[in-house]
Amino acid sequence: MKKHTLRNYLSLAVAAALALSLAACGGTSSSSPSGAAPSASASAAGGAGSVKIGIIQYAPHPSLDNCTKGIVQGLSDAGYTDGQNGVSIDIQNGQGDKSNTDMMAKNMVSEGYNLIIAVATPAAMSAYSAARDADVPVVFSAVSDPVAAGLVQSLDTPQSGATGTSDSLNLAGQMKMIRALLPEAKTIGVLYTTSEPNSVSHLKTFKELAGQYGFTIEDVGITNESEVASGAAALVARDVDCVNNFTDNNVVNNLSTLLHATDEAGIPVFGSEEEQVRNGCVASETLDYVSLGVTTGQMAASILDGADVNTMAVSVVADSTPVYSAAACEKFGITIPEAYTSADNLDQ
Repeated sequence: MKKHTLRNYLSLAVAAALALSLAACGGTSSSSPSGAAPSASASAAGGAGSVKIGIIQYAPHPSLDNCTKGIVQGLSDAGYTDGQNGVSIDIQNGQGDKSNTDMMAKNMVSEGYNLIIAVATPAAMSAYSAARDADVPVVFSAVSDPVAAGLVQSLDTPQSGATGTSDSLNLAGQMKMIRALLPEAKTIGVLYTTSEPNSVSHLKTFKELAGQYGFTIEDVGITNESEVASGAAALVARDVDCVNNFTDNNVVNNLSTLLHATDEAGIPVFGSEEEQVRNGCVASETLDYVSLGVTTGQMAASILDGADVNTMAVSVVADSTPVYSAAACEKFGITIPEAYTSADNLDQ
């Protein structure tokens, strides 16, 4: 009788264990479809209890800092706040070195991060290269030409495991501003990094627009930040009337080096966004990079909630507003024309 009872108990125990095993398998099989990251609730139900989000910022300059600030805000607005409900947000900075962002992205993939957000084109390329074969979604921010960078097949339908936000500079508006502030100018100098697809794309468009506004373009290409000083000197030697910046990470991250050369030569520099104006450029048609980051964070949250990264269209932000520095303009003898008197003076 005791043996029979023991046998029954053992049978019941095995059956219970099998039932639990099948239930666990059933939970695993309900994972997100291809292209979607597991949602926070799905991870908790599956026993993981956490969502790991990596943010890789390429370099520590103000416009990218604003992007990252907005990303964290956008994630939080959607319920993904660091340290709450099992959410972990790991923010790392590549210090303007792509070998750093390559390693950061590889580490995030190997450590099982649910999603990687990359700020600026070089960081996005690092994240995409590391994550595309690991089925880890990538959401990029401040990538001016994601198609040229090889991150998406098209803006409307990425189909690559990556999507995000694109900062489409208002280059026509920028050139119109330069013409208004410098009516006698003939030549615009451009310093850019030859390996940054966004800069190459911007330069091509800028050259196409130049004739419409009576300008010629003198460009100097560099390969890394150590060449910013010599590149700036080369532009000064070409006797350009002004310099225009794009969102080139090497140049913006070393803006003081460029401005040192141009200020000594009495050459004004136009920035591509407001933080460059706050740091010495005369004026800009600026985008709102905090807002760009918020949109990026919201897109990332949607993917974590189950949306398909492959079919989520890239959000292109192109609206710009004119800003200027009265002090910088005065230094170069620039008078703000009537058409721009309503622009924001960032000195105030």
